[in-house]
This record gives sequence, C-alpha cells and structure tokens, in this order.
Amino acid sequence: MSARLDAVVVVAMPVEAEAFVTAADEVGATMVAPGGAEHRSLRLGGRRVLLVRSGIGLVNAATAASVALAAHRTRVLVSGGSAGGLGVGVRVGDVVVGDEHVHSNADARAFGYALGQVPGMPATYAAEAGLRDQAHRAADTLPAWPVEPGVRVLRGDVVSGDVFVDAERVEGVRAAFPAALATDMESAALAQVAHLFGVPFLSVRGISDLCSPVDAGEFTTHVDDAADRSAAVVRALLRALPADS
Repeated sequence: MSARLDAVVVVAMPVEAEAFVTAADEVGATMVAPGGAEHRSLRLGGRRVLLVRSGIGLVNAATAASVALAAHRTRVLVSGGSAGGLGVGVRVGDVVVGDEHVHSNADARAFGYALGQVPGMPATYAAEAGLRDQAHRAADTLPAWPVEPGVRVLRGDVVSGDVFVDAERVEGVRAAFPAALATDMESAALAQVAHLFGVPFLSVRGISDLCSPVDAGEFTTHVDDAADRSAAVVRALLRALPADS
C-alpha cells in the first residue's frame, strides 16, 4: 500500500479546486475516479495531498470522499472551498473552521432524533479538536492578505443541505441552528463519511456571501476570493503539522 497522505481535500467546484492548485508547490495530472470525481495529487504546504473535486451537493461529496478514502490512507479529510455566512458578526472574507457539523435538511424528530440528525448516526459530527485548534494557530502565521478584509478565522458550527440558503430561507436556518456560523452543501456529508471511515475531519470554508438578498450576486463576486482564503488556511495548517510517524 502507498504511503499515507497528509490530507484528502474535497472541494465542490472548479474555482475552489483552482485555488488549491494555484497555492500548491507541485501539481500532478488530473484523473477521473470511479463515480466521476476529479483527483489531483498536490504538494501543498510541503505535504502530500489528494485534491478531490466532487461536484456540488451532499451525495456528490459523500460519494467522492468514500471513493478516495477507500483507495488512500490519510491523516485527515478536509472540506475546503466556500460557504455562506450565517452567524451574527460573520463577514464576507472570513474563514470558518468548523466545530460541529450537521445536516440542515434531516428531520426525524417524529422518531425521537434531534433536528439535523440522520437516523442511526450521531446528532452532530465534531471536527478533530487538535487539527481545529492548529488551524487557528497556523492562520496567525499568514502574511497580510492582499485584498481587504484580512483573513479572520472563526470557530463555529457548520450546517449543510442540498438547498442553497438565500434570503428567503436564511432566517429559518438561523432559527433552527442558532450556533451555526456557516452553511454549505457538502461539509456535513464529508464529516459523516469521515466518521464512518474513522478518519479525522476538518472543515475550512471561506465566506463568499451572507445569504443576503442580492440575487446571489454576492456569491458569484466573492467565491474565488473565499476559496483562496480557504486554501491559504489549509496550506498553513498542513505546513504546521508534525512529521507523520
């Protein structure tokens, strides 16, 4: 079996993948894995990384991560890319490092489960605490960001679903999950796969929009910068990791 990777990083969209490719020290050829996800080997922050572009949504993310983890040993599974900001005080340009992760569309409360809990699964999926804390420390070592605002790293819950959270839906999501700082369409699925495979998990998402009534224009304007910020924090984290034993 090949040597263990330092990280499998899963992103959804080409612009999110490009942010990691641009930040990499070395870049391998793109390969299409079973299920259709794109795989690319990178040297990122001096570490061996498999970059997986899954496509958007919970099923695409879970399928791509399962294929990657079945084929590769890794120290951590990372959810990278962009997200919408939910919490009070979150601003476009922030990076949210996930604490707990939950499926925002899951609702089996009629059978005694918590809101957001998939039957038979944990109510939430926690990030690996050491990696989460290391990400915050590593972010402090980043140079000044060339675009305002600078990289501000927050810790908080992340909710994920197959519905884009816009102005019509955001208040309901905030009311249901008041501790959530960010929302995306992949992280909770990736956290669930990491749980099933017994792999440490971390979500590092740049905030591209605030789920605001701007007809999604805010997202399309800032998604590339959000992805760049996510990649910068992940690279700093990987650079700070101790050598694999």
